[in-house]
Amino acid sequence: MELEEAKLKYIQTWGSLATSWGINKTMAQVHALLLVAAAPLSADAIMETLKISRGNVNMNVRALIDWGIVKKEFVPGERKEFFVADKDIWELFKQITKERKRREIEPVLKVLSELQNDVKDDTEDAKQFKTLMKDLTTVTTTVNTILEKAIKADEHWLLSNFTKLMKK
Repeated sequence: MELEEAKLKYIQTWGSLATSWGINKTMAQVHALLLVAAAPLSADAIMETLKISRGNVNMNVRALIDWGIVKKEFVPGERKEFFVADKDIWELFKQITKERKRREIEPVLKVLSELQNDVKDDTEDAKQFKTLMKDLTTVTTTVNTILEKAIKADEHWLLSNFTKLMKK
């Protein structure tokens, strides 16, 4: 398989897999393209490679910048904007984990806390509901703590500890 063919296959596969994780297919494809690109790419180059509209490129690049996994890069002598993805996969993992934690886990914790504390009924159903909310809070807090440690950890520490955990 030629390199360009392999890159396109990766981009297509990554885009398809991303939908399983709740990520827009095109956004994942744009990120994958920027990840495998040897040099920063312009919106025109992204449009041409992925066969998508300028608006689609702009919207998805902006989202990737908001996630902190793509940056604008200045190319001397060019007036166009160019974009580049961080190629450090460990840093990519940590940034995505940080954003998912902020966007998904923390709001859930807030709602669970409100639900657990704001129910005024003293019926058996209300007690069961509060117990369920407390248990969900405990599990979600544990996941949040694990994610926080993963964000702060260096790659070798996390992998060695994860490996030890898996051997038990």
